[in-house]
Amino acid sequence: MDDGGPDLRIVVGAATDVGGRGENEDTVLVTRLAAVGDGVSSLADGYLVAVADGMGGYHRGEVASRLAVNTIQEMFADDPGADSALLLKQAFRRANEAIFADGRGAGSSSMMGTTLVAMAIRGQYATVASIGDSRVYLIRANQLTQITQDHSLVAEQVNLGSLTAEEARESAHRNILTQALGHRALLDKKMPDIFELTLLPEDRLLLCSDGFYDVVPDQEMASIVIGHEAETAAKRLVDLAVARGTTDNVSAVVVEALPSRTTVKRELVMAGAERRPPSYLFPALALLGIIVFVAIVLFVLTFM
Repeated sequence: MDDGGPDLRIVVGAATDVGGRGENEDTVLVTRLAAVGDGVSSLADGYLVAVADGMGGYHRGEVASRLAVNTIQEMFADDPGADSALLLKQAFRRANEAIFADGRGAGSSSMMGTTLVAMAIRGQYATVASIGDSRVYLIRANQLTQITQDHSLVAEQVNLGSLTAEEARESAHRNILTQALGHRALLDKKMPDIFELTLLPEDRLLLCSDGFYDVVPDQEMASIVIGHEAETAAKRLVDLAVARGTTDNVSAVVVEALPSRTTVKRELVMAGAERRPPSYLFPALALLGIIVFVAIVLFVLTFM
């Protein structure tokens, strides 16, 4: 899918697979955001994208992840002109309440919850919200950087220095979350985490569930995302995780920030202008040619 603001062209691709589970409890969202207004405070068009990794078993995880994604999509549709960061915070809180209520509803015997990473992109600006251990990465100038922070027991231990990153990947407790949607009636006041980015041409962003990054190293992620168009990259990443034997569902959304067609056209025109000789050079060369011709004629007449 292809869209964007005046200076960037945003291209998005997504893929999800059941992986090593019996059912897919992940939910992926890719939807367009229409431009709002036409004045100084107007908002450019763009995308709302998300990955949610549900948990609970007996289809409860699937219900939780779908509730989370549907809630943020509905809130952006109902109030398209609102500030993205504020809207994401409100949507996460409303989703948490809905999932918690559903999990405690009549006839429901199992608690359910979900991680959620969501990103609203308008023009060159991206706003990210996160809870749980699904991730958002930025690939810029061939360097991959994790934007979000994992809300997990092992991540806290790594931050405290009691575990290395490698030990965390191998830990039996790596799937224990410290924050998620639906586990409490009210989210902590600090949740969700919010990150705001200004995108540059050739930036790539990757949203993914933990079933993916557990089996695909960072450098390999970056190489695939950089080397392919968004849709192809997302599918290749998911296929690779499945081939590597992931024991979880696996989902990926890839976002490309490319120079807009107008920008590319303008740069081509400017490059052509730089290669073209200055306009004053042509009359000067013509005059020089006339002078040389007259000099040759005079020389010939003088010595004949």
